[in-house]
Amino acid sequence: MNALPEGPALPQDRLVRTAIPGPRSQELMARKKNVVADGVATTWPVFAARAGGGIIEDVDGNRLIDLGSGLGVTVVGNAAEAVVRRLSAQAARFTHTAFSVTPYEGYVEVCEALAELTPGDHAKKSALFNSGAEAVENAVKIARVHTGRQAVVVFDHGYHGRTNLTMAMTAKNMPFKQGFGPFAPEVYRVPVAYGYRWPTGPDNAGAEAAAQAVDQITKQVGPENVAAIVVEPLLGEGGIIEPAKGFLPAIRRFASEHGIVFVADEIQSGFCRTGQWFACEDEGVVPDLIATAKGIAGGLPLAAVTGRAEIMDAAHAGGIGGTYGGNPVACAAALGAIETMRELDLNARARAIEALVKPRLTAMRDRFDIVGDVRGRGAMLAVEVVKDGASKEPNPQAAAALAKACHQKGVLVLVTGTYGNVIRFLPPLVISDELLAEGLDVLHEALEGHK
Repeated sequence: MNALPEGPALPQDRLVRTAIPGPRSQELMARKKNVVADGVATTWPVFAARAGGGIIEDVDGNRLIDLGSGLGVTVVGNAAEAVVRRLSAQAARFTHTAFSVTPYEGYVEVCEALAELTPGDHAKKSALFNSGAEAVENAVKIARVHTGRQAVVVFDHGYHGRTNLTMAMTAKNMPFKQGFGPFAPEVYRVPVAYGYRWPTGPDNAGAEAAAQAVDQITKQVGPENVAAIVVEPLLGEGGIIEPAKGFLPAIRRFASEHGIVFVADEIQSGFCRTGQWFACEDEGVVPDLIATAKGIAGGLPLAAVTGRAEIMDAAHAGGIGGTYGGNPVACAAALGAIETMRELDLNARARAIEALVKPRLTAMRDRFDIVGDVRGRGAMLAVEVVKDGASKEPNPQAAAALAKACHQKGVLVLVTGTYGNVIRFLPPLVISDELLAEGLDVLHEALEGHK
C-alpha cells in the first residue's frame, strides 16, 4: 500500500530536524511537570502537532514514524477523512443530549453495525460506553445479572483496565495496580497458553494450559459459581501473546457446558487489527459478549459491549449506561471509521502488513540472540527481548534501550509485556510500506548497535 487515503496534507516521510525531544517539546514537558499529575506518564516526551497516515509531526517540526497508533487506537490513521467529515457534521448539529435522556440515531447505527460485524449469527444487542475498562466492567455486570453468579475468571498476563474491578482482573502489578488496593473480590486467575514460555513447549501449550485452567476453576471456584470467563483472544499489554491453538476453543466449550458467559476482550485486538474484524474469529470462537473500544472510533472515546440479546437484556432498565456513553460525536466518528475500514479493506491491509513485517522480525530473531520470539497476527506484532535465546530470561533493560534508540531516530515503538521486555508494533493500518520498512531498518540498526 503506497498511496494513502485522502486526508490531511502531511508528508509521509521521516524527518529529524532536532534532537529528540526538541526544544519546544522540552519546554512543554516542563510546563506539564508543573500542572499534570506525575502519575500521568508519557512513553516519549515529544509533543504532537499533527498526525496522519503513518506519521506524527511534533511541535519542533520532526516527522516521526508511528508504529504505535496511540496504543492501538488509530487503525484508520489520524484525522481519517470519513471520521472528520462525519464527526464535524454531527458536532455542528449537536454535541450531547445524553442517550438516556434524549436518544439519537447515531447510537442506534453504531449498535446496528456492531451486530453485523461481530462474530455469530444470533440476535445481538449492544450498549455503548467511553473506555475499554468501562466496557469490560459492564460486561461483568451483565454476566452477573444474567447468571445470578458472582465469580469472574481471568488469565495470566491479561490486561483489562484501570478501574477497581478491572485492576483486579489485570495480571500485571506495576504500573497498573501497585498501591491502589484493596481490589474487587471474586476474581480468579488461571493459566494462559503462552507458547514461548510454556514448560513443555509451544506444541503442548494449548491443550495443557486449557486443562490446567479448567482444573483450577473446577477445584478452586466451582463452575456453578462462575458468571463470566473474560479473555483477550490475543493478549496485548501482556506482551502480544497469541494463545496456542486449541486453547480458546477449549475454554469456550467449558463455558458453554457450564452456563458461563464467555467474554472476549477485543479492546486492543478488534477492528481489523489482526487481519480479521475480531481476533477470536481465527479459531471460529463465537463469544457470548464482546468488549470493544480503541479502534472503534478513529481516536474518539467510545467503547461497547455487544452480545447475545437475551444476555444483554438481563440488566434492568437504567442498570447500564452513563452520562457520556455513546456520545453523538463519538458515534459519528465510529461510523466514519467503520466506513474507512470497509472501503480500504483494512483486514486485507493488516494481513499485508504482517506479510511485510513478520519476515523482517524473524530475520532479526535469527541474527540477534537477544530476540527470543517473534509473534502476533496482522498489524499486532511483537518481539520478545531476552538475555539470550537459550535461557529465555527476560531482558527489560535491553528492550528499553532498543526503544530509546528507535525514538532518538524518529521511530515510535512501544515496550510492553508482563516482564517489560516486549517491543510491540501496532501501526496505523494506512501506513505505507516504505515507512514500515524504514522503521524496521531503524530497529535493525538499534539491534546492531546494542551492546
